[in-house]
Amino acid sequence: MPSQRILEVCAFHLESCLIAQQAGAARVELCDNPLEGGTTPSYGTIKRVREKISIQLYPIIRPRSGNYFYSEEELAILQEDVRLCRELGCDGISVGVQTMDGRLDTERMKRIVGWAGPMGVTCNRVFDGVPDPFQALEELIACGCERVLTSGQQSAAPQAGQLLGQLVQQAAGRIIIMPGAGVKSSNLAQLIRETNATEFHASARIVACNPVTYVNHQVSDYGHVYLADAQEVQAMVDILQAAGS
Repeated sequence: MPSQRILEVCAFHLESCLIAQQAGAARVELCDNPLEGGTTPSYGTIKRVREKISIQLYPIIRPRSGNYFYSEEELAILQEDVRLCRELGCDGISVGVQTMDGRLDTERMKRIVGWAGPMGVTCNRVFDGVPDPFQALEELIACGCERVLTSGQQSAAPQAGQLLGQLVQQAAGRIIIMPGAGVKSSNLAQLIRETNATEFHASARIVACNPVTYVNHQVSDYGHVYLADAQEVQAMVDILQAAGS
């Protein structure tokens, strides 16, 4: 049995990063645009978060929402964002690139791993769109990725415990399988039993209260600020620590 199991929190706001650290999370995946599945956060956000937290920081590098099939111009943007993350002292990045037929673009992934060094590289949920996850896992290992964030090719990881467990077995310590999407304190213990994974990913997000005293309700594009729920993060950290002891 592993000596430690850890939680990565998907955070969309500096305050969420601070909450994640205070509640015992080991890592933050920093994103923008929660309703679009997460895109690259701004330079200023990454810089400020890096200055404020000491736990691991892995910004997502995703120049836009939608698919992960990028043009050469988009790849150039991605490369520049990787460089900035390295210069700002990030511990790693979360990234994914696919070919037009949905497979992993292994040549580009190898290039990105090279650009990122010495930062670590997590393959994001592009993995959940591949036609053959077992083949893709071997490809990610060959590319030099250290981790794959996956819901087991389902909309939520708790629906895919069997497949996630098979991936953990296949990985055999060569790469980390990190279940994510739909992970909560209410289903985490079962997911641990089904997968034997050592790292888990969750946002634990709630909508923050709007402190502005006047809101024009005829305008519909305000959106929301999402924060991590400190109690929920702490509950998941407690479950993971108990399971790893």
